[in-house]
Amino acid sequence: MFRSWPDGLPADVEVCPVLLPGRGTRMSEAPFTRMSPLVETLAQSLAPLLDRPFAFFGHSLGAWVGFELARQLRRRSGAPPVRLFASAARAPQIAGRDRPIHALPEAEFLAELRRRNGIPREVLGNEEVMQIMLPVLRADFAVFETYAYSAEPPLDCAISVLGGLQDDRVSRGDLDAWRDQTTAAFSLRMFPGDHFFLNPTAPVFLQTLAQELPKER
Repeated sequence: MFRSWPDGLPADVEVCPVLLPGRGTRMSEAPFTRMSPLVETLAQSLAPLLDRPFAFFGHSLGAWVGFELARQLRRRSGAPPVRLFASAARAPQIAGRDRPIHALPEAEFLAELRRRNGIPREVLGNEEVMQIMLPVLRADFAVFETYAYSAEPPLDCAISVLGGLQDDRVSRGDLDAWRDQTTAAFSLRMFPGDHFFLNPTAPVFLQTLAQELPKER
């Protein structure tokens, strides 16, 4: 997903994707099923890299992970990100509207994924890939569905929110509510597409990210 991003961003922006357990070369590792241990592990692992200006980007569940990671760094008196990019995710203080599905039997779980447009259709249609991905998908939904937002003061870093105009899972109001989570600058940009608007709009999307980052890095 992030492989082509360096080509679309300024040369002085280093893209550092985070590979979580259960994915790619970490496929044999057990995935996280709760937000707190995931964020704590990220805070510890990323600490040596945060000695220069940095931003967090998260899409869907990743937006909440980035948000909670920024709050965890604040609790540790660490440097804040210069900006948090939250993509295709309702603001964390907005309660969920769907029943939990992460513990459903396989057939029902897959049916719910299709109904919710929860993952790209080309992935859903590949049975072999789906069998490999089912454990991590369940784990991701477990993190998402058991996450309990707790009220804390807003972040001091700017927040940029991005959404798809045809995303029927996350409304513009859900996105706009992120403004309550910052005392700094806030922006909301909408792009053509559904929940997975990133790939079709990549050039314009990356240009937006570059414009939102501080000019002095």
